[in-house]
This record gives sequence, structure tokens and C-alpha cells, in this order.
Amino acid sequence: MAKSQRRDLTTGPIGPILYKLTAPMVLGILSMVLFNIIDTYFVSQLGVNELTALGFTFPPILLLFSLVQGVGVGATALISKSISTGNLNKAARETTDALILGIILAGGFSAVGFVFLEPLFKLLGASEEVMPLIVDYMSIWLLAITFVVVPFVGNSAIRATGDSRTPALIMLFAVVVNAVLDPLLIWGYGPFPELGIRGAAIATAISRAFTLILSLWVLYKREKLLTFSIPSWQTLKGCWGAIMRIGLPAGAARMIVPISNNVITGILARIGGTAVAGYAVGRRVEALGGTILFALAATMGPFAGQNFGKRHFDRILAANNKSNMFAIAWGIFMAGLMFIFGEDISRAFSEGPEIAEVAFLYLTIVPITPGFQGTVSIVNTTLNTINRPGLASLIVAVQMFVFYLPLAFLGARTSGTQGVFVAIAFSYFLGGMISMFVNKRVLVAMDKRERESKTVESEDAWEKGSS
Repeated sequence: MAKSQRRDLTTGPIGPILYKLTAPMVLGILSMVLFNIIDTYFVSQLGVNELTALGFTFPPILLLFSLVQGVGVGATALISKSISTGNLNKAARETTDALILGIILAGGFSAVGFVFLEPLFKLLGASEEVMPLIVDYMSIWLLAITFVVVPFVGNSAIRATGDSRTPALIMLFAVVVNAVLDPLLIWGYGPFPELGIRGAAIATAISRAFTLILSLWVLYKREKLLTFSIPSWQTLKGCWGAIMRIGLPAGAARMIVPISNNVITGILARIGGTAVAGYAVGRRVEALGGTILFALAATMGPFAGQNFGKRHFDRILAANNKSNMFAIAWGIFMAGLMFIFGEDISRAFSEGPEIAEVAFLYLTIVPITPGFQGTVSIVNTTLNTINRPGLASLIVAVQMFVFYLPLAFLGARTSGTQGVFVAIAFSYFLGGMISMFVNKRVLVAMDKRERESKTVESEDAWEKGSS
């Protein structure tokens, strides 16, 4: 039987721990990006209508992933605290109940999806020509939604143990399976039937089913974090309530970002299609460069969770400081790369010189500030994990609705495309500075209360002993 990869994150040098957690997470995030790229590539070979249909499926899938990510954050917070205090029975109960919650959410989303499938996509603007292709793809995807949700929650539980390597390898395995099955099922090579866009959905379902099996095997056989005992309704309700108190605000905060980006796309669309295309190219390059920051932010979940369980607020603050400084330094480094190679990168990702020019404009204005946006993600994960989900969501909401969107509207009116890009950079910077300030105040206050509490306990013990 495989040996547990559980790691104690509450002792030892913070820098090396963060590195060992983050490096595999980079692989996991790149795997998810690669998963979507592979699907998009093979479906694009079928034709424009098929690719358009796939594009329409992204918003509702992104909505689900935002909610599931929130559940994952809540599960990680609970399980990591229980593990840090050595209460493995409680951790197993929480893991099992989190997976049950994931199954229920998947079933609910699937049922609603089937009822409102065509009305939803008509509302999103899908044409009669594309609608049958969307139905072909989404009908399979909705049936297999449990294969997507359960492994995501399961991998969050594995990461709560301090093991980020295993979830990354599980996701990488799914990418390989999907890459092999896509062409076989889309075009029907050998004994496989030719299924077109339905084949892409089936390939996704099968590869995700493997991740479900692997993640459950690791949780049950290796980590002993699954239990078959039937909980009382009070226990189940308490666990679900604790997860959703963190998960709902965390999921809502994750929805704000793509919604805001869609609004920005709408603002740029008024300027012209070239502005939209150039913005899309710039965003893709920025996302690739920011992969390491996304991974570092995810690292703070298990790290903060375990240390929160031991009341080591000083370690959480120190880890945040190191992570935030790295994020800002990484942003400056990426800005330097974009200054040197941005024009060549823009041409490589763009179709036509006009789009490349807009993309290069984006890559010369924005890239120094995504490091500050990385600090928003790091702080957001930390605050969620230490039971401050409302504050974490408030920071994101203020950044988007007080700075990002109003400044973008103003920038578009005064300076066109350049004004929008300056607004994005400025809102990233402001969001990062506010996040770091609030996070430090919260953690310092919690650490102070903990020290005072220990001092009082020590004095009480001394008085009892002297009497």
C-alpha cells in the first residue's frame, strides 16, 4: 500500500515549504489549461460552428467551476485544520461529507442544466444553426458532471494534507487520456465510432472519470480520509454549513472576475473588434505568465489551514509576506520580459498587425501590475481559510466595482483602448495594496489576541500553582 504523503506545514522553514507546495501546483494548473487547449484544438478541426458551440459552453461551465472552487476552498480550510490538530477521524468525516455535498451540487446543477439547456443558450445568443451542436456537447457533459465535481473536491482534500504533488499528477494523467481519446472519438479511428463534438464531450467524461477513481483511491487507501459510517443529520448539516460559509462567498468572489472581464470586453467592443481581439491576446499571455502566482495562491489554502488549526498566526503572516513580495517581484520580472519580447509575442499570438499592435499596447501597460493582482489572490485564499470569507469577498468586490469597472469606463471615454488598459493596471495595483494592508491588520490582531490569551492562561496557571 502506498505510503501517506501527509506533510506537517506548521513547523520548519516557510520558504522551502511554500516552494515544495507551489511547484507541483504549477503543473496542475498548466494541466488544466492544456486540457482546454487540447479540446479547443481538436474541435476547431471540425469547423467554425463546432468551435463556436464549444465557446458558448464556457460561461455556464465557468459558473459551475466557480462554485466548486468555493466548495474546495471551504473543504481545504476545514480538513487542514483537523489534520494539523491530529484529529484524523474528524478530517475523514469532513472529507466524506464534502464529497457528498459535491455529489448533491453536481446532481442539482445537472438537473437544472437539462431543464434550461436550450433557453439558457438562446439567452446567451446561440443561433439555431449552432444550438444542436451545443445540445450534443452539453447533454454528455451534464450527465458526467459528477466526474468533474467530485475529483475537484477530492483533490482539495488531498492538498489539505500538505500533498500538492498527487493532485497535479492525477490532473496530468487526465490530460493525457483526453488527448488520446479526443481524436479517436471525434473522427472515429479504428474501432471507435465517429461522434464529432459529442466525441470531445465523451473523451472529457472518460478522462474525468479516471480522476474521480484515482482521487478517491488516494483518499481511501493511502490517506484514510474516507469513512463509511453514517453521520447524524446534525453532524452532516454542521459540516456542510461550515464548508458553505466559506465556499459561497469564495465562489461568488471567483464569479466576479470573469463577469467583470466580460464587461471590459463589452466596453472594448464599442471601440472596435480589433481592441477586443488584442485584449484577448494580452489576457492569454498574462494568464500564462501568472500561472505561478495562481499556484502560489492555491498553496496558501493548506498552509494557512494547518497553521490556523495550531493558532500560528505569525507563520501565516510571514508566509503571506514572502508570497506577496515574490508576486510583486515576479510581476516586475514579467514586465521586463514583455518590454523586451512583447512585440514578438504579440505577433505570434495575433492574426494581423492591427491586433498585434493592440496586444503589444496591453503587454507594455499592464504586466507590471498582475503581481499585485497575485497578492489579491494570495490574500483572498488566506482570509477564506482563516474564516474571514466575507472580508475576502469584499476586497474583490471593491476592486472590481469601485476601481476596475468605473475606471475602465472613464478610460474608454477619455483615451480609448489605452485608457482601458491603464485602468486595468491601476485597479490591479490598488487591489493589491488594499489586500496586503487589510490582511496584515487582520493577522496581526489575531496573533496579538492569541498571545494575550496565552499570557492570561500562563498567569492563571502560575497563580493556581502558587496557591
